Formats: sequence, structure tokens, C-alpha cells
Amino acid sequence: MTDKKSMNFNDLEQWLNERRVTEVECLVPDLTGVARGKILPRGKFTEDRGMRLPQSVVAMGVTGEFPESGPYYDVIDPTDKDMQLRPDPSTVRIVPWATDPTAQVIHDCFDNHGNLVPFAPRSVLRRVCDLFAAEGLQPIVAPELEFYLTARNTDPNTLLRPPIGRSGRAETSRQAYSIDAVNEFDPLFEEIYDYSDKMELNVDTLIHEIGAGQMEINFFHAEPLGLADEVFLFKRTVRESALRHDMYATFMAKPIAGEPGSAMHVHQSILNKDTGKNIFSNPDGTPSEAFMHYIGGLQRYIPAAMVLVAPYVNSYRRLSRNTAAPINIEWGYDNRTVGIRSPISSPAARRVENRVIGADANPYVALAMTLACGYLGLKNKIKPKAEMRGDAYLSPYALPRSLGEALDWLRRESDLHEVLGKEFITVYSEIKELEFEEFMKVISPWEREHLLLHV
Repeated sequence: MTDKKSMNFNDLEQWLNERRVTEVECLVPDLTGVARGKILPRGKFTEDRGMRLPQSVVAMGVTGEFPESGPYYDVIDPTDKDMQLRPDPSTVRIVPWATDPTAQVIHDCFDNHGNLVPFAPRSVLRRVCDLFAAEGLQPIVAPELEFYLTARNTDPNTLLRPPIGRSGRAETSRQAYSIDAVNEFDPLFEEIYDYSDKMELNVDTLIHEIGAGQMEINFFHAEPLGLADEVFLFKRTVRESALRHDMYATFMAKPIAGEPGSAMHVHQSILNKDTGKNIFSNPDGTPSEAFMHYIGGLQRYIPAAMVLVAPYVNSYRRLSRNTAAPINIEWGYDNRTVGIRSPISSPAARRVENRVIGADANPYVALAMTLACGYLGLKNKIKPKAEMRGDAYLSPYALPRSLGEALDWLRRESDLHEVLGKEFITVYSEIKELEFEEFMKVISPWEREHLLLHV
């Protein structure tokens, strides 16, 4: 059988036929990372079908709303024109929980002239990877994705609680790295691993994180687009599996007050495409100038790019002192208090870990963001600050503290607009502005508790 990476549509049809697929889920990741699209009978899934969806499908907020006017419509046609969807054969996978043989295929979005739609998340990541390719470079990434398991919660006004495990009890204390705590949910995790295996997902280790009911899955390192696809599909898989075991899985950045937030740490290195060597190390094994420039780019641009990886009002609750989440963009070797960490490794595996990204980030946008910042560091030869050798929590905040502030910082950073695409920045910013305005209409319990009778 043809390797998936080189599959064409004929190979894709053979793959579907060999597995006697009866339905095909045609998926498109939107700005929030939600799977949009259509489900087709196998006989209707043909190369010349020309499946279409409105432009706005990939450019809506988490509430499903759209701006009524403004710069959004300088990019999105007011008549809401169609996009042409084309399947990427390399993304085809079985849907393991479906009753009948069902496949899922991720699609790219094109306009009527055959150009990639610039504000679709997959297009943005392709754009950044192409910039590296033009320099003869290949980014390699490895995400670590945290999430919480919670008891079912059908009332948004009710606090989330840890789920009941095999023992019949819920966690009431933090169980970092506890094997027994993971074993409490063995049936669920056995199913997740089984589903991941059937979907050929690149998952590595599972650990229990610090929070009550908080878990982490690590992915093997690979090329960015394929791994973004896998994170996108994995989130869907975990949520589905949790529901089948009478619980929820959430990738909210800060779902439970008093517990640590959930991150998507991204390890990244850059290879020379001709030699296959890691450009972060010199021939003698010492850190290279490219390594330092990459860190310099992350330090220079991450603060302005924060809204791309902390996309909701809830995201900024995670970024607080002494909660296993960074508050600034200091860097250091084997230092988990900084925003940019370089783990202990061999020269060939030298890498940078971006610890700022939240688990709630769209994986395509998150990888595009961190690679864009590093790319600008390489191109502009930006020198980093001195290594942070102590506790970075003792240093000042250097990241935006709210969604509104983060939006302002992104709008002012034209270098990121050039790398990620002005159309994408416009659409993304307008959607986030709309979400922020919606949130500001809500009165929180804190306000009622402390302000109602005291001010």
C-alpha cells in the first residue's frame, strides 16, 4: 500500500474500498479547532464532486457568532461565498467508535481561483512551514497536551468536579505522576489507546498531571502539519471516549478554580533539509547561533502573539505565579519556571520548549504561532536575554493579562501580520473581539458575592 504521505485520490479510494467504508466524515478545522464539515455516503465521496462550504464556517467564534460589520468583511465576502474543499489523502483514518465502517478525512479550503483560503487554520500553518522550506529548513515539533477528566456537568452554573474512578471515589487531592491514580480510569485509557492505535495517532506516554483528574498525553516528534492534524483528531477522540465512560474531558485552560491549568507545551527543533542535521547544535555539540536566535525570536514576539495561543478569556486565568504555568518569556536550561525551556538532551536532539501555549489553543494556530516567532528570530538574528538560572516567578509579568490586552498587542505587531498573513490576523482579531464583547455582558458570581452589598 502507498505510504500515506504520498497518497493521491486514487490511493485514497483504494484505502476506503479495502476497509469497506460506507460513510466518510469530511472534516475542516475552524478557528476554535472544532470539526466542521459534512458526512457523505461512500458512493458520493468522489474526486470530481467539488464539495463546498461557506467561507464563514472556518471563521466563526466559539459561540457560533459573526461580526455584524467592520474589517472582518474586508476579508470575508459579505455575500458569504463558498469555499472549495479538497481532501488531504494523507489524513484519512477510520472512525473507531462508529457502528458502521466510517472514515474521516481532513480537508483544505480553497477559493474559486484555486488558492488556499488564507484565514483557514490549516492554511496558516502551511504558510509558515513553506517559509521554513524556502530557507532549506524543516521544523520538527512534539506537543505535550494536558486535559482534565470531570464528572458530567450539564449545568454551566455548577462547579466542575473530578469523576468517580474504579474505586467508586473521586480524587480529592493532587496525584502528580501517580500510576495508581491513572489506573483509576484504566477502562477509559485502554479505549483511548485502542482508538489512537486504530487511527494511527502518534501518541507516546500518558501521565497523571498535578491537578485532581488532570492528565497529559505526549506525542512523538514529527513534522508540524501532520502533528497538528493528530492533536485535532486526538482531542475529538478523548472527548468521545470520556462521554462513553460517563464523564467529560475538557481542554479548557483553567477549568477548576484552585487547580493548575492545562497547557500544550510544544517542543521544537529545526533541521537542515539537505543534511538532516539539527541547526540548533554546532558540529562540536555546543549550542549554535541559530539556537540563540530562535529563542530570541520567541522572546521578542510571543507576548504580541499570545492571543493566538491563549484564545479565550479563561486562558489568562492559567498564567499566574507558581501554578506550573509561565508569567513571562524568560528562558533557561531545564527550568520549568520559565516560558521558554531547553530540556536536557544530546546535541542532535537539542530543542526549545514553548510552555506558554494553552491546551485550549487551536493546534494549527498554536504551531504556526510558535514557529513564526522562531522564524522571525532566525531571519532577523535576534539575540535572547541572558539565561534565567533562578526562579522566573520572581521576575515581573511580561505577558498580557487579559484577552482585550492581548488583542491590542497583536494588532500592533506588523511583523507577525506579514508572516501569518494579514487576512488571517484580521479575521482572527475580529472574532476574538466579538467573543470578548460577549463575555463582558456576563455578570460573574465573584461580582455578585463581593460587590452586590459592599459598594
